[in-house]
Amino acid sequence: MLNARIPVMRNQALIGTGLFALAIWAAWEIGGKIIAGALSTLYVPALLFAGCAAAIAILRNWRTGFYLFLVCLLFEDLVRKFMGNGNAFFFGKDALVLLVYISLFVSIRRGREKAFRPPFLLPFSLFFWLGALQVFNQNSPHILYGLLGFKLYFYYVPLMFVGYALIRSDADLRKFLLVNAVLAGVIAALGIAQAILGNTFLNPAHLAPELEELGNLSKSTPLSGKVFSLPDSVFVSSGRFDHYLILAFVLVMGGVGYMLLSPTRGRQLVFIAIGLLGGATLLSGSRGAVVFVAASGLALAVGFLWGAPWRWRQAHRLVRAIRRSFIVGALGLTAILLIFPEEAGSRMAYYTETLSPSSSAYQLGNRTWDYPIEALLQAFGRPNWVVGNGIGTASLGIQYVAKLIGQRPPALWVEEGYGVLIVEMGIIAPFLWILWTAALLYYSWKVVRSLRETRFFPIAIAIFWYAFLLLYPMTFGGLSAYQNYSCNAYFWLLVGILFRLPDLLTNSLAPVAVPSRRPASRGGLHF
Repeated sequence: MLNARIPVMRNQALIGTGLFALAIWAAWEIGGKIIAGALSTLYVPALLFAGCAAAIAILRNWRTGFYLFLVCLLFEDLVRKFMGNGNAFFFGKDALVLLVYISLFVSIRRGREKAFRPPFLLPFSLFFWLGALQVFNQNSPHILYGLLGFKLYFYYVPLMFVGYALIRSDADLRKFLLVNAVLAGVIAALGIAQAILGNTFLNPAHLAPELEELGNLSKSTPLSGKVFSLPDSVFVSSGRFDHYLILAFVLVMGGVGYMLLSPTRGRQLVFIAIGLLGGATLLSGSRGAVVFVAASGLALAVGFLWGAPWRWRQAHRLVRAIRRSFIVGALGLTAILLIFPEEAGSRMAYYTETLSPSSSAYQLGNRTWDYPIEALLQAFGRPNWVVGNGIGTASLGIQYVAKLIGQRPPALWVEEGYGVLIVEMGIIAPFLWILWTAALLYYSWKVVRSLRETRFFPIAIAIFWYAFLLLYPMTFGGLSAYQNYSCNAYFWLLVGILFRLPDLLTNSLAPVAVPSRRPASRGGLHF
């Protein structure tokens, strides 16, 4: 036995010696770069090392890898801003999520994870195959536009299966909600700091040319003439930050309701996140973010009351969640107004002057109806609107494709979601879009109703509300919200989580909420 182990011991010694020598050499090289002041040359190796470590973690445990992908999804733009917006960084998160897909698929094949068949699969498949055919549309200037568009529309769809498999118990759901509350709080706090300090904070001195206009935007009030900057936080554009604020507020609000119906720790974190998100929305300078966040707060408050477990005397918990959320949000806004009156005052003046019906600069009616309808009609003035010009020809990121192939980007884009669908995939595309989105919302609503008067109802209705916002009002205003990778990824992920919630309720072996004074009747509520 000893003789048999000698070769193994020798191999281990050689491997250990080699790794030690490699570490010494790497330390020597890194030290030399630091002494020479050439820190920028270390960024790429460091990111490659981090990417390899993340890939290994994903292949070993796809759940851990998923959270690494989530962090990369939200903070990738920050790296891109400081690293010159290279294409390699743009696709970094996509490589990670592909490994998550592969690892999950292997686990499902081995019977370790539960598979999921979406009930809206048939109508969605019609839109999917239309998009696949449009990749090869003869009117498209280059097939790379088709590949870009196909990625924007469909690459993150498998996250629906990831979300379904990710949440196996209340512990998994609480972990997901707390991680997102922490990330949302950090991103909102950085956005608040940037709105106060200016866009030189979190932005390099010289942005890449294609990011320059996105990262240094400002607005002025139409009547008082006050100028203020638009923060982008960790993202490359203020619009992407605005879209994230809406998503994060809805998700954190649903988390507040769920956690108050379940005896769990971490409630303070979600309330802090609510306050920070409210402050960041105020300072964002975006009327869309302000309107959608305010509307979401009111809609979810009404929804919480409608689905509250009144018969089991647990409804006061949701009422408490609503009251505390509004109180924390109001305190956050008041603190910003008192501590930073100039920065907050310019934004408040902008909202008042453009959203108040009594103002001579009132624009809400025009921006919510007249302007989108005008943009929709412009789609019929574009060439090939009957059969389309190819998926991706009027989507986000066409400037990168144009730069890669050395051509000018096609001038087809219109600022309205259904108009973009017509321009890219022809007149049939909006009807197929409405068909699959209506089917998704129909089956989602059935899940929400089945979870009424349970601890999962707040998060279920929050997911349903965000799906409705993204697929209809926000799409009517423009398809950039759906094509935005963070919104798209979260949307499909949350859809999968929503359809998994009934299984969590069925598999509950014991009550988890604080029992009411009145015993539950036979067949009563499962908490």
